[in-house]
Amino acid sequence: MRLDPVSVVFGYLKGLHELTDFVTGDLVGREPGDTTIYLEHAGGFRSIRARMDRADITYQVYAKDRAEAAAVAYRVRECLLEDLPARVVGDALVLDVDEAISPRYFPDSTSREHTYQGEVALFLTEA
Repeated sequence: MRLDPVSVVFGYLKGLHELTDFVTGDLVGREPGDTTIYLEHAGGFRSIRARMDRADITYQVYAKDRAEAAAVAYRVRECLLEDLPARVVGDALVLDVDEAISPRYFPDSTSREHTYQGEVALFLTEA
């Protein structure tokens, strides 16, 4: 399987009108204080006779205001857990999404911005 799980989550979130401007694959060129959803691949494994991948995806929401960071993080969580399962995104079929870590306050020590970080386990296969 040649699926990039970060691209799957990126493509899904980018397609959501309310979140499209916040999603980024990296922090290059980002200004401190800009509301941002940053995605990272945190691990995973192959399972069920090479028919499915599990990918752990961490999402971090940066914002100037703590309440906004929390609101966006919990909205991302809701979308990933409740709307993404059973969707086709690009070449991937998302079979299920489980929560690994609920959003928690994790302030950025460098930029001093408010940050909420959560993690999901994404179960996917080729569409």
